[in-house]
Amino acid sequence: MTASADLRSVPRTAPAAITPQRSATGAPASGGPELLRSVFRRHAAGVAVITARGERPVGFTATSVTSVSAEPPMISFGVGTGSSSWPVLAEAGHVGVHLLAEGQQELAATFARSGADRFAPPTRWRRGPQGVPLLEGVMGFLVCRITARVPAGDHRVVLAEVLAGDVGHSGLRPLVYHQGRFTALQD
Repeated sequence: MTASADLRSVPRTAPAAITPQRSATGAPASGGPELLRSVFRRHAAGVAVITARGERPVGFTATSVTSVSAEPPMISFGVGTGSSSWPVLAEAGHVGVHLLAEGQQELAATFARSGADRFAPPTRWRRGPQGVPLLEGVMGFLVCRITARVPAGDHRVVLAEVLAGDVGHSGLRPLVYHQGRFTALQD
């Protein structure tokens, strides 16, 4: 059986109606930063903390982590060039990518807060392979080698190859970012 035959045998359902956001005149809203933010507030995303070694360790909360490739194993994430972590990430060879679990809202908030001493207690961490700061008690982590930094507006999309990691504690549920807040999955 061919792939196209497989697709023809799948029952089709009508797509749900999509109502575009409208301006005051009734036309679809024009693109821009606020439209992007408004739409993506509705998109639930997993929460991660990215860390890197510098003169002092740096890190930030990210909801843009994506699996890119299985062979070689690669991930991507976005980072703002105006963030306090960018100068170190612009030069770093390796990063830590930490997937946060339900109940780690405060850790996520600490790494999202501007001007915070993110690695001070109560944050628990240690130096890992390549000197990458590794957070303790997370759902899982990866140590990755940065392979590219791709310009994307006021951000960079960072591509990184997975070198090592740990799946962490079993039975933990992911922390999710939705509607502008950290939350948990609902059954």
